Amino acid sequence: MPLTRNTLILLAVGGSAALLAGAFAFQHLGGLAPCVLCLWQRWPHAAAVLLGALALALPGRALPVLGALAALTTAGIGGFHAGVELGWWPGLASCSGGAGLTGLTASQLLDPTLDVAAPVPCDAVAWSLAGLSMAAWNAVLSTALAGLWLLAARRA
Repeated sequence: MPLTRNTLILLAVGGSAALLAGAFAFQHLGGLAPCVLCLWQRWPHAAAVLLGALALALPGRALPVLGALAALTTAGIGGFHAGVELGWWPGLASCSGGAGLTGLTASQLLDPTLDVAAPVPCDAVAWSLAGLSMAAWNAVLSTALAGLWLLAARRA
């Protein structure tokens, strides 16, 4: 029995929601602070969840296609992030130590009592499973979610 458009959308939305919940769990329960690229990977998942709610209420192909684009966006960021972790290419300037100091005044920079957290480097793997980091898993799973979105669009 083929899956319906709405079932595929629910699976894709559930996948994005689960990946987003997992990221927050690793951060708030596991104590793993996210880097800049980790945070960027979360936004398309949130967009996919919102697009899914709209797609369930409205017919057509446009919203599932946008859901697929959201999933592919986070997959692309995750793939880039995994490449940074593996040393295949350099990370962004915001992934290094100096970026956490932007926005501070000169007096704040000179204040030894000011507690400024060091930014989390993007090239450090905080957790991995089966040789893949969280960023790599996000890339793999989000690509699969994009496939679900595209199947939903075809069934519109």
